Amino acid sequence: MSSSTPPTTPSPDISEAERSPAARVGAVLFRHRGWLPVPFLLVPLLAYGVIEPMNWILGILLIALGEAIRLAGVAAAGTVTRRRSRTVQRLVTYGIFAWMRNPLYVGNFLIWMGFIVISGVLWFLPVAVLLFAVEYTFIVRYEEGVLESIFGAEYLRYKHQTSRWFPRPPAGDEEGEHHWGEAWRSEISTFMQYAVIAGLFIAKERNGWWLGR
Repeated sequence: MSSSTPPTTPSPDISEAERSPAARVGAVLFRHRGWLPVPFLLVPLLAYGVIEPMNWILGILLIALGEAIRLAGVAAAGTVTRRRSRTVQRLVTYGIFAWMRNPLYVGNFLIWMGFIVISGVLWFLPVAVLLFAVEYTFIVRYEEGVLESIFGAEYLRYKHQTSRWFPRPPAGDEEGEHHWGEAWRSEISTFMQYAVIAGLFIAKERNGWWLGR
């Protein structure tokens, strides 16, 4: 959930959006989001794919773009974006959040697409796009409902003005603090995961452990 205008008094009410069936499904997916990306790694690791130099180039570009978007989101909203606590005290509407409402999820999507490109299992790309679209659509419906419950009309104005997924130049010029050092430190474990995954793909290519071969 995005979380920045000055703190407001949270509303105790539960919005209709948060009560919707889609939001309830999203709440379940949200609670289990830690392991949901596992299939996106297992399929490219186990399926046949040839890794060419161009796979690495395109994949790394996608990963770098996705991580840049993630970093911008964490720097603006703080590490609370990694917890998505319901006790969010401010609505972040500046920086990357002025361009899109869900920059961390957009960044995650690009990163995982980058790893699939690196794997050479290109037939899995459209499947992964569809799975990500379904998963994130439900999760975001839940998060939007929570933010509407907390911030009410303030969030609805922001929602109306700002694209959910695709970047769009902001209407205003609102500015706010960015804590880049904190963002970098919070992403160290993520960078280590990237290195491990890249190493697994290299080992797969060298040892040919894919299924059916």
